[in-house]
Amino acid sequence: MYHANAYNMQMKKIDNFVFFSDKAYEKLKIYLLHQVESVKEIFILVDHFTKKYCLPILFHHLSFLKKSNIIQIKPGEHEKNIDTCIQICNYLEKYKCTRKSLILNLGGGVITDIGGFIASIFKRGIRFINIPTTLLGMVDASIGYKTGINFNCIKNEIGSFYSPEFLIIDISFLKTLSKKEIISGIFEMLKHGLIADKQFWMDLKENVIKNKIDGINIYQNKTEWNNLIYRSIIIKQKIVYNDPKEKGLRKILNFGHTIGHAIESFFLSKKEYKILHGIAIAMGMIYESIISYKINGLSMDEYKEIKSVLSFLNYEKKEISHSEVDNLFSIMKHDKKNEKNQIQFSLLKKIGQCSYNCPVSYPLIKEIFGF
Repeated sequence: MYHANAYNMQMKKIDNFVFFSDKAYEKLKIYLLHQVESVKEIFILVDHFTKKYCLPILFHHLSFLKKSNIIQIKPGEHEKNIDTCIQICNYLEKYKCTRKSLILNLGGGVITDIGGFIASIFKRGIRFINIPTTLLGMVDASIGYKTGINFNCIKNEIGSFYSPEFLIIDISFLKTLSKKEIISGIFEMLKHGLIADKQFWMDLKENVIKNKIDGINIYQNKTEWNNLIYRSIIIKQKIVYNDPKEKGLRKILNFGHTIGHAIESFFLSKKEYKILHGIAIAMGMIYESIISYKINGLSMDEYKEIKSVLSFLNYEKKEISHSEVDNLFSIMKHDKKNEKNQIQFSLLKKIGQCSYNCPVSYPLIKEIFGF
């Protein structure tokens, strides 16, 4: 429960941190013209796709940014590594980035994660602004003040807590995405409802089941989707404001992620197959809902509802064999929530309510993969 004054302060902070559409570009323009000494002090981090499809949209709104420094990296989760960090740092050094410089991260979760991480370590910290171009980036990767890169095929093994100046949301970027990318982001939004807001779960569930969901559909219904995205951001930001360094409450944001990150890391090491973050998390949420049913009080009816909705959306099914569970378990041992050599889960009590620091044994983990 939140006291009214505390809630109002949190809402004011969110409204001064997240900006949508035309208001967002106006905010960005004023900030850049007054807080950055020269356009040459601005660095825009992109990948091949965001340079081609999204950078022109940004230039359309703020043409003076055409004179800024463009840093391009290769797309994909496998690029979120130390070598790419060195590549970016070399560019920043070459073009005389200073502590007064600013990085604009224009892209999905890979760009905002690695761009935020570079901003946190270069010159011991420079400013950055996130302009997420994927739905997943808008509701998850670009908020929460976490930055990070993968190491030895372990998801986000190296990182920092570091905050962007603010966040720009423009759903016109979503027109460039595949349906699979859109659904990947919706899974994280559904997670926010599952852990903290049953009404949001119900509203979003009804929307995605009844309507065709893709980037064009979202853009055509942008008033409705701006509201859904805003509500999803609010859920996460309220949790983050109350526990910025993940000492307690914030751990509920990891529902679905203990198994989901293990699945993602497992396939990250395989050359023949890659899995999107949101798809892996959806699989993790189904498995962790089974555990929630078995040991944390989640009802069978709510488990079936969760599985039905997530399975309905996830047309990219990937089975995990019993022989692969040992590999997943080894990866789970690296999970940052673990304490006292126990694998700690965040589990649902019911839809809209989540527990954290729930130890789960290996036999139970192995059992649920055959549930």
